[in-house]
Formats: sequence, C-alpha cells, structure tokens
Amino acid sequence: MTDSIRWQKSSFSGSGDGNACVELAATPTAIHLRESDALGTHLTTTPTPLSHLLQAIHTGNLTPRS
Repeated sequence: MTDSIRWQKSSFSGSGDGNACVELAATPTAIHLRESDALGTHLTTTPTPLSHLLQAIHTGNLTPRS
C-alpha cells in the first residue's frame, strides 16, 4: 500500500537529507502519516480525527489516558 501513494515531506522538516521527518500522503479514503526513518510503519486516519488531534496539539488540550 505505501508504494502506491505519494508521500510528501513536512515543511517543518527543513532541507536535510529526509531521514528525520514526518511524511504525509492523502488518498481518496484516508490520510497516511509516517516517519521517514521507519517507512514500513505508518498511521492511517481520516480528516476529522486528524483535525481534532491537530487542534488539541495546537491548543495544548491533550488529555493523557491512564
């Protein structure tokens, strides 16, 4: 699956060699995230949960679960 989608490097990763960044790929049904140094492992989600996660990170409203 990861070979058939186009990955984009995060703009926050700078201009390094690409071995320490977050990459994103969008397909018609999902959004995929991975670390460039762990290409075989990635997170798949949809826009709504990802939007909620990013908003919580941005506002500092993450609540840890025990």
